[in-house]
Amino acid sequence: MTTIRKKIQPQYFDAILSGKKNFELRLNDFDVKEGDVLILEEWDSKAKNYTGRKIEKEVTWVGKFKIDELFWPEEDIKEKGLLIISIK
Repeated sequence: MTTIRKKIQPQYFDAILSGKKNFELRLNDFDVKEGDVLILEEWDSKAKNYTGRKIEKEVTWVGKFKIDELFWPEEDIKEKGLLIISIK
């Protein structure tokens, strides 16, 4: 088990805190696996500092995708972007 710390913007922090958001979309530039602990530290991008609020979550699933492995043409992804839909 590894502990990973990442910045998170206030609107996303609040959505996780309230229970509405139960996922994270991140650039695949670090190693993460099921069972790791993700500490999300609220970051004020205007003031360029941490607010002091943190949330600790257990990683339950990791999906890694590359553009050429997805179902849609790269130009469509660049034009329209991607969605992640949270379901329960």
